[in-house]
Amino acid sequence: MNFRQSTFTALGALALGGIGSGAAIAQPAVDYSEPDNWLCRPDNPRACAIDMDSTIVHADGRLAREAFGRQSEAVVDCFYVYPTVSQDSTANSDMEAGPEEMSVIRSQFARMGAECRQFAPLYRQVTLTALRAGMSGDSSMSPDRALGYGDVRDAWHHYLEEYNDGRGVVLVGHSQGSGVLARLIAEEIEGTAVQDRILSAMLIGTTVRVPEGEVVGGTFREMPLCEAGDQLGCIITYASFRSTTPPPDGALFGRGSGDSMAACTNPARLAYGRDRLHAYMSNQAAEGFASTGPSSAWTSEEDNINTPFVSLPGLLSAECVNEDGFHYLSVTVNADPADPRTDEISGDVMNADGSINEGWGLHLIDMNIAMGDLQRIIRRQTSAWLSR
Repeated sequence: MNFRQSTFTALGALALGGIGSGAAIAQPAVDYSEPDNWLCRPDNPRACAIDMDSTIVHADGRLAREAFGRQSEAVVDCFYVYPTVSQDSTANSDMEAGPEEMSVIRSQFARMGAECRQFAPLYRQVTLTALRAGMSGDSSMSPDRALGYGDVRDAWHHYLEEYNDGRGVVLVGHSQGSGVLARLIAEEIEGTAVQDRILSAMLIGTTVRVPEGEVVGGTFREMPLCEAGDQLGCIITYASFRSTTPPPDGALFGRGSGDSMAACTNPARLAYGRDRLHAYMSNQAAEGFASTGPSSAWTSEEDNINTPFVSLPGLLSAECVNEDGFHYLSVTVNADPADPRTDEISGDVMNADGSINEGWGLHLIDMNIAMGDLQRIIRRQTSAWLSR
């Protein structure tokens, strides 16, 4: 994900809702009845219709191929808003799907097709170009943050009117996408009849705030943090950092404010009642994205692994840590001399000089480290939805 590695401060502010916009110029609304204005929709799967097969690398080094199967009869839906990826030359992106939009679906959302029908609208997000310009002090490029939010709001209403039909839905977002969804929940979902259809909102790689010791209040008035994997109508959120590199004073994510703290929900705990994560890492570089694999091999006993993803159950573990004003998901690589799997996982944001930007933690792989757990949570919530 090299195209995101020079946008540290600005992107973090955007994910937290803190980048302002210049005077907005009215733009025509996007017609979300057009299939091409979606990256994924059941009648036009586009970016979601890709090979997601994986090789499971077990703790003893054994390899097993895991064929991916989409759920053609899914009874719930997933609605996804992607993070800051657009490299368009304008302040806000256009509505043409570039390789970066297609690739982020591969990394963060396509696998959820095993659990739900998939909806992922294109939207005129604030671009990387605008963020870099802002960082350099160039005030000539002023992004309109309201534009992208308005697009997602319109896509959401189109989805509700044309596709939902009372079905349960999981909201999924990362970084800028999580910020957009947080506003959508606050302005369009909480306190309405639609709230009863929300299985959960997975707002990853952002900061959701709650009063100290509470599970509701702060960012949201009514929707609480998830405390069980089969709980409905709740929020799943975290920002991940290596256990060996906790957030420094200047970290952008996981920071409390006043009487509120950043929320952290451990996806492994919700999924399986344990701290060991079920990661799915990219084994192949997609256009605009680097592989999230190690520099050498996945295992010392590795055969030729040729699937696009590698499944690593239990290689990583996580716990929510609350210290020094930060509340975050602390991720540990379980280095075991008896385990031939790699002890190296990529995912840090790098500075221009090649050093690690510790304030960003594992932002680039927030979702990869727990993809199997997030799938399991959707499965558990679907069962709860059907039985209620």
